[in-house]
Amino acid sequence: MKVIWSQESLKQLIEIEIFIAKDSPKRAAKFINKLIEHGEEIKDFPYKGRVVPEFSVSEIREIFEKSYRIIYRISEEQIEILTVFEGHQMLNPADLF
Repeated sequence: MKVIWSQESLKQLIEIEIFIAKDSPKRAAKFINKLIEHGEEIKDFPYKGRVVPEFSVSEIREIFEKSYRIIYRISEEQIEILTVFEGHQMLNPADLF
């Protein structure tokens, strides 16, 4: 199965990298690579993530990397990463669709 990153998720990755890079550009790049790797691993086991509590829909799931939530939607053809954000922030459903 193919993993697709939405425009919103790519925007979030850039914002996360900019924020972390204020302290350490090297650590920022390393962490972003880890988030991407973790997101790409979903293709092997798409249902391994938990159902996102805010939606309670089995096709919308999430996995975690440290305190960051990687939220994705499963369809027959692909897995779409919808957003990535720090888990202490509120999920805004309007950002996903």
